[in-house]
Amino acid sequence: MANTRETMVSAVFRDHVQSQRAYQWLLDQGYNASEVNVLMSDRTRAKYYRDDEEEPKQKPGNAAVEGAGIGGAIGTIVGGSIAAVAAIGTTLAVPGLGLVIAGPIAAGLAGAGAGGITGGLLGGLIGLGITESNAKAYEQALREGGVVIGVVPHTGDEGRRIKEYFEENGGENVCYC
Repeated sequence: MANTRETMVSAVFRDHVQSQRAYQWLLDQGYNASEVNVLMSDRTRAKYYRDDEEEPKQKPGNAAVEGAGIGGAIGTIVGGSIAAVAAIGTTLAVPGLGLVIAGPIAAGLAGAGAGGITGGLLGGLIGLGITESNAKAYEQALREGGVVIGVVPHTGDEGRRIKEYFEENGGENVCYC
């Protein structure tokens, strides 16, 4: 069977307000919350997003958790307007890496089996089609409080428009790959 991985536009936003604006812009363009990927550190979530909206999404012992080989307490929700991503899609908290991952990328990482997350975030991002240089930049930015947002565009024209929006509105290491 041929590789059916879709091209994604992604960027890191170091300012949480810019990340929420980018997320909202994607929704305004007709994307569903379940189509938008969001990655951030636990520390960023705790600092900028409300904890009062937390709700478990995946529990230890879940097959996806076991398949990803990450164990520990899984499940949290990111707050503010970005919370809509987790309300519909899969959300993972990765205790060993200190990350919160929401959207279809979470399902991809969980479904990737032992190679998905156990090799680290860098390997997981590269495995999902992010270039190695961008994956390294995203990993570093996440440690420094950045938020990564990505989406698979519905059309090539939309992909170019999203890339342009990200570049003009605070997105760094914008990748259309």
